[in-house]
Amino acid sequence: MAMQQEWADKDYYGDLGVTKKADAAEIKKAYRKLARKYHPDSNPGNQAAEDKFKRVSEAYAVLGDEAKRKEYDEFKSMMNSGGFMRFGGRGGSGFPGGFRSPGEDAGAGFDPGFSGFGESGFGAGQGGGFSAEGGLGDIFGGLFNRGGGAGGRSARPTRGADVETQITLSFREAAKGTTIPVELTGEAPCTDCHGSGSRSGKTSTCPDCHGTGFVNEQRGAFGMSRPCTRCGGSGTVIDDPCATCDGTGTVRRTRSITVRIPAGVIDGQKVRLAGQGEAGPNGTPAGDLFVVVTVEPDEVFSRSGDDLEVTVPVSYAELALGGAVTVPTLDKPVKVKIPAGTPNGRTLRVKGRGVTRKSGTPGDLLVTVEVKVPDNLDPTATSALRTYAQAEKDSGFDPRAGWAGAQ
Repeated sequence: MAMQQEWADKDYYGDLGVTKKADAAEIKKAYRKLARKYHPDSNPGNQAAEDKFKRVSEAYAVLGDEAKRKEYDEFKSMMNSGGFMRFGGRGGSGFPGGFRSPGEDAGAGFDPGFSGFGESGFGAGQGGGFSAEGGLGDIFGGLFNRGGGAGGRSARPTRGADVETQITLSFREAAKGTTIPVELTGEAPCTDCHGSGSRSGKTSTCPDCHGTGFVNEQRGAFGMSRPCTRCGGSGTVIDDPCATCDGTGTVRRTRSITVRIPAGVIDGQKVRLAGQGEAGPNGTPAGDLFVVVTVEPDEVFSRSGDDLEVTVPVSYAELALGGAVTVPTLDKPVKVKIPAGTPNGRTLRVKGRGVTRKSGTPGDLLVTVEVKVPDNLDPTATSALRTYAQAEKDSGFDPRAGWAGAQ
């Protein structure tokens, strides 16, 4: 079970200001509101706001992911119920419902009701039950995939923190894709020790936890496993820490990276760049960078999925007699044919002139024609229009024929 040790003292719901019953939409809304409020670009030099922004981003990275949120909820529930406590009596382990005192003999028929429970992934003892040494007594280590020796996984985070930033693109940049420079301030590998945290680049096994990353505390019949404080849960210690980074392997600095935004992103979409987040401690991999895209509206175009929409003003004569109009696209303009007798408001489709899909094929251009009525007519045009109107009437044409409101 891929749990993170640092979840133990984090309240992600509190960080976002939502209840545990909040749905995905409420969580996203709360995050976006707080991210805008505390974003470093809006609070230059304000360390408290920057720290709050990082907490909010970390909380959303977990609660905004359905699988991680479920894992987090289960982990916190187990913590609150004391699920990490183990029973270390002589000869075996017990649990409420089948509990026995440390001096009580288990007997051949004793079964606290957990036979086969190890199949759920918590590590069963021989025969399907729990043993004091490897079963329920080691549930804390099992949750963190802790091994029994130096080769097992430690309690220390194995990668750097994820980072989230926001950018604003024009409609056309978002539709066609672009590259944009982004400045980030956070943990980066120390150049003096190359991220190892050690002047010589060497580490040794922690003498307190013997490389496991965990130490046990025995309190009478009960025992607790906790991360080793000497090595921070890594299982190793640095004997000659780097003076520049104090042995952490990372330093705080500002860096600039070029982000490639793929064609077709929409407003609010999050683009993930693997390994571009904060550097991990002592040479562990970096976290990921998440770029939240805000798309500005366009004066000419709008979108319907991958189709590009545009409304083109036309004259009545162009609709009645037919013709061709020049229509803008994301690239060069195209000619669109208007059939004679086209009604006002009709939408004409131009294949392959829309927004490029993820598959690489473009959507279509949807051209809606809208009659533009002239504000003023000169005497010649007015006379000609009156002549036409009379001819139209004489031909028997009635624009309101069949209309339900006609009297």
